[in-house]
Amino acid sequence: MAEMKPVKTIHRTVFLLILLLGLGFGLAVANLVRWQLVRGEELRTAAIDQSLTSTFLNAERGTIYDTTGKVVAESASVWSVVLEPNYIEDDERETIVTGLAKILDMKEEDVRAEAEVDSYFTYLKRKTESSVKDEILAFLEEEEISGGVRMVEEYKRYYPYGSTCSSVLGFVGTDNNGLYGLELYYDDELSGTQGRLVRATNAVGTDMPFQYEQLVEAQDGYDLYMTIDMTVQSIIEKHLKKGVEDNLVQNGAAAIVMDVDTGGIVAMASVGDFDPNQPFEIADENLRKQIEALPEDKEEEAWNEALLQQWRNKAINDTYYPGSVFKMVTGSAGLEEGIITPDTTFTCTGAVQVEDTWINCWDTTGHGTQTFREGLCNSCNPFFIEIGSQLGPDMFYEYFKSFGFTEHTGIDLPGEANNLYYTAEQLKPVELATESFGQNFSITPLQMVTAASTIANGGNLVQPHVVEKVVDASGNIVSTADMSYKRQVISEETARTMIDILQENATTGTAKNGYVAGYRVCGKTGTSEKVAKWLEDKTKPMTYIASYCGFAPADDPKYALIVMLDEPTGASYYGGAVAGPVFQAMMSEILPYLGVTAEYTEEEAAKLNTTAPSVENLTVEEARDAIENAGLTCKVIGGEEEGTTVIRQIPAAGAEVPRDGMVVLYTSSESLEETVEVPDFTNYSLQDVLAIASARDLQITVEGAGLQSSNVTAYSQDITAGSKVAPGTVITVNFIEKDQVN
Repeated sequence: MAEMKPVKTIHRTVFLLILLLGLGFGLAVANLVRWQLVRGEELRTAAIDQSLTSTFLNAERGTIYDTTGKVVAESASVWSVVLEPNYIEDDERETIVTGLAKILDMKEEDVRAEAEVDSYFTYLKRKTESSVKDEILAFLEEEEISGGVRMVEEYKRYYPYGSTCSSVLGFVGTDNNGLYGLELYYDDELSGTQGRLVRATNAVGTDMPFQYEQLVEAQDGYDLYMTIDMTVQSIIEKHLKKGVEDNLVQNGAAAIVMDVDTGGIVAMASVGDFDPNQPFEIADENLRKQIEALPEDKEEEAWNEALLQQWRNKAINDTYYPGSVFKMVTGSAGLEEGIITPDTTFTCTGAVQVEDTWINCWDTTGHGTQTFREGLCNSCNPFFIEIGSQLGPDMFYEYFKSFGFTEHTGIDLPGEANNLYYTAEQLKPVELATESFGQNFSITPLQMVTAASTIANGGNLVQPHVVEKVVDASGNIVSTADMSYKRQVISEETARTMIDILQENATTGTAKNGYVAGYRVCGKTGTSEKVAKWLEDKTKPMTYIASYCGFAPADDPKYALIVMLDEPTGASYYGGAVAGPVFQAMMSEILPYLGVTAEYTEEEAAKLNTTAPSVENLTVEEARDAIENAGLTCKVIGGEEEGTTVIRQIPAAGAEVPRDGMVVLYTSSESLEETVEVPDFTNYSLQDVLAIASARDLQITVEGAGLQSSNVTAYSQDITAGSKVAPGTVITVNFIEKDQVN
């Protein structure tokens, strides 16, 4: 008989079993609590995500308008071709593959590969035009295919004005995300909110049919209204490109038009530029060919570098030495502090010694004794060195800072460059001397025209901006630009004094090549040495930047303009000779367009053009009387027997004619064929131009410095030399004083 275990042992065993079961049950309950309550929501979300797939649907990107309401960037519908392989009937698959490959210009094997994917939704080709969509729908209808192909609406960005304003507008990427310019800076406002197409998937991850889809509509982006006027933009781009060509400029150019009271940018241009519809193409054809000729291992790097260069907005992305344009700032500081008055005198001997360094005036023979008013009009470097010395490093730096040169302007565009300058502690005598006349520090053209606007508006620093307002789809204003002044920099009295001197400078001083008759222009030229570049390689000659900065009209300034040309290599590199005529050409078109009223002096009025009377269909005798009554002379081509009728006149009725000019009358169809060749007037004196034109029965309208002085040289003409024109044609010739320098 077996020996029985003690009762105590049995109890201990039962207890241990119960304890183990209890622990196990407790752990199970704890895990259930953790998975169900603590991590339940996480697991439910994961389970849902595992059973759902979604496709993001792009919102329509907001439209960008100029200040007059012109559309400058918009999104238009395009169509993405989507295949639904699990809905394609086996006997239709090859028909679909063949048809879509032909329409979409794709390889059949590529289309077939997508058509055989185990899915209810796969993109075949993105962003095709509406014409492609129509062709595909017609194909599906013709082949009686009811399923397996879907057209999904998306959006593509278009820029109706092409390269105009491209460096400001920027461009977008493949997915309509902003990559540059306003498109990048305002990407959040423009892009809107994406929609979603949510689809259920089965246990093996395959899309399930339509009844398991849910569409969340996209919310379209906001619209932008710019301060830029595309007409003004076109004007400054046209003349800036011509200035680059005429002066063989090697490193691009920039120009900015600013509303002096609000800081709104009316136009901003850079050369070169690009087409934002094709931003990844090199716009310069010659450069593109050079890059394509490079070895393959160097071509990609050169291509990318060229793209970066053509995208640069030189007006804000690059800095430069402002040169003598900056003298308006130094002069304003001196006037404000009472160091000088317009009548304070200084004697210029052609150079000044600062410590152990001699610094020349541009006129090395010296200007002699002159007042401050004369010193600015002469752009005398030693005079401004003296003003800087009297201001001292601390006071000079305070004005430098107050005019906004130590910080970004905060314009609503990306990539604003950092300045290089000396702090008050770093402004030793030589550094202070060179900065006083605009050398040895770097700023952006935007900062310089903002400083000029400060003087123009009575002494207040404005906030530059490109976007006036942001508007939602219902037309509600979401936000507006801050047009309040940042601070008062100089007094209104100081500003008025400087305005008066700058007007005189543009009328009779070194800035007269920017003079526009009737518009009371204020201006200052600048010629700066690119010292930093020269120090890198002293074997190469010094290069220069030519600039002109001014505003108008003097009695109530409205608009400021800066023109900067980087490395002119033509007949001159001086700001007066290079940038002055470009400024004049721009302002002569901009100011009338913007509604600035011309007010002519008696001397200017005496030189103004008149208009040709209407004499077509009159007899020669009647026409002659009308022309002479208008103070003009006439010439008849084709015979003038009694009673002969005028069949054509040059210039046409209402067209401008120089005072004491001529109207040519044509009296026969044969006479209409008579033409003369336009000569090249450039580099001739005013007297010679008038004589050459008269000898060919051509007429000249004088612009630029020729309206103030006879000691001028023809700089440009509006009708190209060699053109064939009718006798009596009026040619506009712009004259400059070539000895105008700083």
